[in-house]
Amino acid sequence: MIDFYDEAGCVLLVDKPLNWTSFDVVNKIRYSGKFKKVGHAGTLDPLATGLLILCVGKKTKSIDSFQAQEKEYTGQMLLGKTTPSVDLETEFNSDFPTDHITDELLFEAKSKLTGMITQTPPAHSAVKINGKRAYESARIGETPKMKEREVMVMEFDIDTQKFPEISFRIKCSKGTYIRSIVRDFGTLLNSGACLTELRRTKIGDFRVENASDVLVLANQINQVRENLS
Repeated sequence: MIDFYDEAGCVLLVDKPLNWTSFDVVNKIRYSGKFKKVGHAGTLDPLATGLLILCVGKKTKSIDSFQAQEKEYTGQMLLGKTTPSVDLETEFNSDFPTDHITDELLFEAKSKLTGMITQTPPAHSAVKINGKRAYESARIGETPKMKEREVMVMEFDIDTQKFPEISFRIKCSKGTYIRSIVRDFGTLLNSGACLTELRRTKIGDFRVENASDVLVLANQINQVRENLS
């Protein structure tokens, strides 16, 4: 049993549910334990699920080290359609042909997005530009100027059995935007693509299989707190 109230703090693994923000999870755990300090290592979008590392108390000093570790994701993308947010947060805005896409084209696109690559974060992202989150500008129709960044994609596997739906697994460095990979994948295919499902399965040696449901964890913390009071 994790000692939630150890002076050294603790690290909690949560399986973030769909439609929750990472901040929602932090708030739930902070409120349940009446903790003064809770932070998370690596934001997940509301439409993504999976592993979220929470640091409580003095363990918040370790957040940067957790964020720097490699991450692994699984998910699905849909070829031939795009959305402004590159996921299902926004409505489809364009249709593209997919009949021309061959296995060779898929392999070439995947290869170009593996290794050290340069990508531009989505406009609908939490990147700060002049002190303002990019998504705040994008949601009111503005076009924030996003800076390119170098990231490392160690592994990029795809399954095309349900084409034009593509299942994938990606292992990547800190700062990699999976939506950017999906967007660029569609462009390289002379088509379009949007993310329809995303799940973070690993951060370093931490696995989502060892993570707790946020409501179950919050209840456990609350019970421990009540027993100590």
